[in-house]
This record gives sequence, structure tokens and C-alpha cells, in this order.
Amino acid sequence: MLLVIDVGNTNIVLGVFDGKDLLDHWRISTDRLRTTDEYGVLIRNLFNFNEVNADQIDAIIISSVVPPVMPTLERMCQRYFGVMPLIIGPGVKTGMDIKYDNPREVGADRIVNAVGAYAKYGGPLIIIDFGTATTFCAVSAGGDYLGGAIAPGIGISTEALVQRTAKLPRIEVVTTERVICRNTVQSMQAGVFFGFVGQVEGVVGEMKKELGGKAKVVATGGLSVIIAPAAKSIDVVEPMLTLEGLRVIYDRNH
Repeated sequence: MLLVIDVGNTNIVLGVFDGKDLLDHWRISTDRLRTTDEYGVLIRNLFNFNEVNADQIDAIIISSVVPPVMPTLERMCQRYFGVMPLIIGPGVKTGMDIKYDNPREVGADRIVNAVGAYAKYGGPLIIIDFGTATTFCAVSAGGDYLGGAIAPGIGISTEALVQRTAKLPRIEVVTTERVICRNTVQSMQAGVFFGFVGQVEGVVGEMKKELGGKAKVVATGGLSVIIAPAAKSIDVVEPMLTLEGLRVIYDRNH
């Protein structure tokens, strides 16, 4: 079985594949202070709780945008699973040509998402990932990664609003039906929700113009299920897109 690990700035998402079937997945916080043993015990306990046999893990692949965590996770893979992980980076076959000024600058998660989406839908594509940052990535009809745009994520934006104002409270990001609201919490929720829906529509519209035609728009990330129903430009939501992309890349390297 294959263990896939996506290390983000806020969360680490893990999944276990048996062939092409995703058996289970988990989300834990990204903690740079956690030790090798803490990660190992935590992950194996998650496996035990969900009746996944950790001893059957014979391969691991990791993508990460948090370099300081990587030595700890590499040691964890070797100590608790007896496996040397494949790490997304230079030299790993993705099957995708990166049309970036400096391909090393592209976050591993963006490439993995693009590979996963193109393998499933073909191109041209626009992939939106609602993570710590909101990323918009474009893939050509021929499967080239063309680049994209990066904006502050929903969580970052709402937290900044709270920290930089004296009286505004923390809020839960939810779907709202009205934009003209009569109390502070609902007004903030409406501003965040409709503001990001508008951002999606605006950025996707401009990207489609630059792509010169139609493109399928795929959304992923934890908050995609909230924004996508109201964003008419989004065609499909794939919450596990990054995990699927990691599986595809692993298969291409083995």
C-alpha cells in the first residue's frame, strides 16, 4: 500500500492507497516542533483507529511547502514504516512540462494538483486550491503547466481582519445568502464569502481570456466546498486532488 503525505503551511493531509483506491485519509496540524517519534506515533495511531494496517505500507511519497519539517518526516518514514520516501522535487518525473521562469519556484502542491487534475480531466484546466494561500494554476491542452496567480487565503484574510481591528470578532467561514446584513458577525461572514466568490470569478475570467477559450475549472482545498456552490465558474470540486496527484506521480516514477 502507498502512503501519500501533503505537507501544507497549516495542515498535513495523509492518505493511504491500495492500487488506485483511496482507503482512508486524515488531516493533522503542521507543527515544526513535533519530533520524529511524535509524528510516527500520531500517524500509526490514526491507522489503528481506522483499522488500516501500517505494516502493509511499502511505499511513501511526500510533497511539501514547509522545508523545515522534511528531515523529521523523512526520519519518521524510515523509523516507523521502514520506507525511504519519494519526495517531490527536482529529478522526480511528473510527466508535466513546467513553463515557469524558474521551475524550482513552483510549490510542490501546485504541480501535484495540476498533475492529478490533468490525469483525470485533460486540458486546458484552471485549478483553484483554497489553502493557506489561494492559488490559481493554468494547464494547457497539451498538459504544460503554464503558471498562475497566488492570493491570500481565506483563513489568512479573516485572521488579519481580526488582528488589525479593535472590535471585530473571530468568525466561522460559512455560506451566506444575504450580503446586506444587520449584525457584525453576519456582515463579516458575508464580506468574506462574497468577497472570495467574486475573487474566484474575476481571476478565472481573466485566466480564461489568456488561455484563449474554454477551460475546465477544478477546485480543491478545505474551503472549496463552501465557495464552489456560489462560484459559477467552478465546474467540479475534488477535495482529494492533491492526494490523487501524489499517487499518479508515484506510479510514473515506479
